[in-house]
Amino acid sequence: MPAKIYRPAKTAMQSGKAKTQLWVLEFDQEIPRKIDPIMGYTSSADTRQQLKLTFETQEQAEAYAQRNGIEYRVLAPKDANRQVVSYTDNFRFNRIQPWTH
Repeated sequence: MPAKIYRPAKTAMQSGKAKTQLWVLEFDQEIPRKIDPIMGYTSSADTRQQLKLTFETQEQAEAYAQRNGIEYRVLAPKDANRQVVSYTDNFRFNRIQPWTH
């Protein structure tokens, strides 16, 4: 069963970078999910897709996958190129756009 190794991005609900430095090994879906006709719940017989293993480094995650014979692919993390802007920049005299209310 193939798996993917990636470093998760920060969620929109947090301002910090908690849990974004760990690497995650997550198995792909092998059996399609189906809807239970009586209750309407979505279920699957594949329990591996519920499993998420975390590692401190990418090398540890790859070594685990190789040791256990797991096919894997590595998804490279996208680093945010966010420009740091301070509040006082809103009131600069040489601001590109005029500040108005």
